[in-house]
Amino acid sequence: MKIDYDLLKRFKLFGIGFAMGIGILFFILNGKKSKCKWFPNERILSIIRQKHIEYSPDINSLLTQKTIDSTSITKLLLDGKVDFSKSQVKNNPCRKYWIDGFVKNQKAVLHVKICDSIATLEKLDLD
Repeated sequence: MKIDYDLLKRFKLFGIGFAMGIGILFFILNGKKSKCKWFPNERILSIIRQKHIEYSPDINSLLTQKTIDSTSITKLLLDGKVDFSKSQVKNNPCRKYWIDGFVKNQKAVLHVKICDSIATLEKLDLD
């Protein structure tokens, strides 16, 4: 079976262009901390971290009693799992999320309310 010369030439040109594009992307994105947030859990946690975070009086009392510290909360916002079955995703104007995770090897649930520019950490339940 004979392959058309023009078709072979097109595939070669496409391959060269594709390889150049991948190379350019590799050099542009190399060394940068760019990540794509594809999964809903990662997107919600990223949205919370990008907003101005306020603590409720309950969280403030835990911080002043030194039951927890702010680094534990930050770690929970990085590694936690959003429980969408318990969250109130469709609330207007503010949505509420439950984030499950661990704080100092204890199971913890963080209740977060997200509004336009503010994320309020409302409550932290430790088991």
